[in-house]
Amino acid sequence: MSKTFDRFASLIFLVLGVAFVVGSQTISASAYGSNVGPNIFPMGLGSLLILLSLRLFYETFKYKQEGEKERQKLDYKRFLIILVAALFYVLLLEEIGYVVSTFLFLLVGFQTMQKGKWLNSVLISGAFSFGVYLLYVEVLDGTLPGLPTWLGL
Repeated sequence: MSKTFDRFASLIFLVLGVAFVVGSQTISASAYGSNVGPNIFPMGLGSLLILLSLRLFYETFKYKQEGEKERQKLDYKRFLIILVAALFYVLLLEEIGYVVSTFLFLLVGFQTMQKGKWLNSVLISGAFSFGVYLLYVEVLDGTLPGLPTWLGL
């Protein structure tokens, strides 16, 4: 992208991150049946967004002059595939559970970005899906949609 666009985007993301952190302070700190309160996720996302926006702003100082590089062609096909996969992920999360829907979303995303390497995609998608589920549900005592009942597990 361009240096100017990235600088403005980083400032906008910084403001959004701060808004998430400030807004999360107004949410209750605990939820019924869970040790992880509803304020943790937006606060974590806001903090991550702040850090990433600061990194993006810092990286803009390392850019070459704008006239030195050629324009890159936009890849609409990949964007649309991942957009549709994200919409299906949101729609199917409750129906098929977190683990299955996250696994499928990541698998589609990995294969969209780099075709082939099915074994790596399957292993990383599976490890991430199960790992996050176990960490969040078992260790942090949070709640996520479990496996679908039709699996019989």
